[in-house]
Amino acid sequence: MEANENKNSHPGAIAISEYDYALPEDRIAYHPLAERERSKLLVYRNKTITESFFHDLPGIIPGDSLMIFNNTKVIEARLLFQKPTGGQIEIFCLEPDGGAGISQAMLTQKTATWKCLVGKAAKWKPEAPLEKKISGPAGTLTLRAALLKKSGDHFIVRFSWFPEILSFAEILHWSGAIPLPPYIKRKPEAADAERYQTVYARCPGSVAAPTAGLHFTPGILQALSSRGIRQDHITLHVGAGTFKPVKSECMQEHDMHAEYIELPRPVVENIYRFTDKHITVVGTTSFRAVESLYWIGVKLLAKKEGPEELFTVGQWEPYEDHPRVSTKASLEAVLNWMEKTGTDKLMARTSLLIAPGYAVNIPHALATNFHQPRSTLLLLVAAFIGEDWKNIYAYALENGFRFLSYGDGCLLFRS
Repeated sequence: MEANENKNSHPGAIAISEYDYALPEDRIAYHPLAERERSKLLVYRNKTITESFFHDLPGIIPGDSLMIFNNTKVIEARLLFQKPTGGQIEIFCLEPDGGAGISQAMLTQKTATWKCLVGKAAKWKPEAPLEKKISGPAGTLTLRAALLKKSGDHFIVRFSWFPEILSFAEILHWSGAIPLPPYIKRKPEAADAERYQTVYARCPGSVAAPTAGLHFTPGILQALSSRGIRQDHITLHVGAGTFKPVKSECMQEHDMHAEYIELPRPVVENIYRFTDKHITVVGTTSFRAVESLYWIGVKLLAKKEGPEELFTVGQWEPYEDHPRVSTKASLEAVLNWMEKTGTDKLMARTSLLIAPGYAVNIPHALATNFHQPRSTLLLLVAAFIGEDWKNIYAYALENGFRFLSYGDGCLLFRS
């Protein structure tokens, strides 16, 4: 696939009201199906809509192609503390404070400082640290939380624990709970610990699941391999901002959240190999990760200096004035840089906004779920397939498809 030559029109003037639709409460899936692969699958190809089931997907994807999955794992980011007076404080861990990568932060021992949302924060005084004791693998674990300060729309919280040898990932596993999306209006159940994870989740760090992957089973993955469809994994740790509604009238006033991405060199090599064949990305997170990879290559060719500038993809960067760069040239630049620097895994942060006006560089097909009205995820779908998103969502509503994280899926082919 040769480049779109960076012919992106700025989406700042887009009115979010143009990407709205009526979603009845009874169309939101509050529980997953008993069997992951029994979810319905809407297939959009050559401007035609057909219906299938997720277990049929291996026969729909072209053979000798590449599928890219996000192997992030949802962390038990929801922590409940009991105050000595009896009141309850809820702490929702968002990301490490200070710019450290999430993968590294999850391995921290003894103490960790995180950006958090805090429920009933007015009742928690900085001079009164919270403490909870729980039963762990080696006896009683003690977790303490100290409120350091308020910073914008979140709080800075320092955690400390005993035994100190445990990692923060282990502490969260034993002390916390899997956070469900805010539109699933029920308490988490025991089954959510398994079903709100993909079967290929490996790297802890997300506070929300890459939900397009929830439909896949080991059997489906094996069937893909049997048809010669290569499967590669990237990591994008999903932040709570994925649920952030667009409250401004136009997109120019909306700030995208930044998320951490990791791309191993063999994956970048395979993206380069298959860009002239067929690449299917599983989920909007995989989509944003590979498109961010393209823009890192553009910046390398432009000889941008400084690791922070090179490996941080801004919300509006694709819509700035860039020299024309083909997809192949961009990926070659990344691979050359990785070879020169001996880098086995590219690590970056992205707040890339993909909206109508964006010219897609890498994916040929997108497997995803049905997204909320007035969301940046819906804007991404519209950027990928154009105005037909309205026909797809209307069809899904009229034909019994289940919506949002635990709902059904769709497979969208780019024209």
